[in-house]
Amino acid sequence: MPPGFIDLDLLTAAQIVLLGFIGGVLSGFIGSGGAFFMTPGMMNLGVAGPFAVGTNITHKFGKAIIGSKKHGELGHVDKKLAIFMLLTAAIGIRLAVWIMGKLFEPAGGHGGGHGAGANLYISTVFVVVLAVVSATMLRDIIRSSKTADAKPSRKIVELLTRLRLPPVIHFPVADVRVSLWIVLICGLATGYLAGTIGVGGFIGVPAMIYIFGVPAQVAAGSELFLAVFMGAFGAMNYGFEGLVDIRLVLLLYCGSLVGVHIGAYGTKVVKEVIIRLVTACIIALCVLSRAIAIPVYLRQLGYLQYNPAYDEYFNAASKGLLYASGITGMFIILFFVFKAYFQRRRVRASVVTGVRKTPATAS
Repeated sequence: MPPGFIDLDLLTAAQIVLLGFIGGVLSGFIGSGGAFFMTPGMMNLGVAGPFAVGTNITHKFGKAIIGSKKHGELGHVDKKLAIFMLLTAAIGIRLAVWIMGKLFEPAGGHGGGHGAGANLYISTVFVVVLAVVSATMLRDIIRSSKTADAKPSRKIVELLTRLRLPPVIHFPVADVRVSLWIVLICGLATGYLAGTIGVGGFIGVPAMIYIFGVPAQVAAGSELFLAVFMGAFGAMNYGFEGLVDIRLVLLLYCGSLVGVHIGAYGTKVVKEVIIRLVTACIIALCVLSRAIAIPVYLRQLGYLQYNPAYDEYFNAASKGLLYASGITGMFIILFFVFKAYFQRRRVRASVVTGVRKTPATAS
């Protein structure tokens, strides 16, 4: 078995499918790729960090095609904006893959074993970035609860408009004018994070909304269009490095392609504030789960000293918290989905009953 590949017994395969299903439900419900759940989930099952990221990017590529097509039909894709961001996103992905390849080596004198440095690097970036994301989302939820019509802040947009850093480019679908340099910097950050932790949309979408002033629907559609090319480029780069496990990709699809439809239906029947609250809470718990695993990698690299037997407890706590957050979020979504489904059935049944009784009453 090549370094980094895991033995796939029936139990592990079933857990990968479950990860895909929960990630798919969250993805369809939240509108992201679900990588914030699936990447740490695979790492908790013993998949080396670079393989978890590479596999997730490859898996996300297929889903992005479907999502981008749907948004394109609705006119929510600004291809010009996505292509300009792609110019530097590709550089960001390549940089991330290069760093990952360098880190995914035996730790030599530190006695860390194969891939401990890469796992620590991925986990640290994951915790820092998504902690900021979840905190920002919770802050916006609290602010929006105090106002009847809470719209995204335009402070950054107005500041950059006053600066007018040439060249300024007009993007027709989004109907915004943005400095090329700002677009390229945001594209670089989006690509780097997508290549490092498999989560690019959590940076790309907020950047389009809060920095460029793009409407939310166009931001989501444009990011998915961008994700198609980032996913393909990322999959190719990770594949050339030998860091994609196609077995895991197929198992993730077995679960996610079912779950994404359930989650997407949930967006039609659940209030937006609940969607945002569930998202923020799940991300925060995923961050805590990954943070609990960091001491294990620090010990493997020789930076912490404690009994190695405790690694089992850290891993169990990290895995348990991750699954608790994902399964709880999934059941909340399924509760609203089935509640709405049965309410519609009752309404439909009452309408049919009323129609049948009408002729008899009239006679």
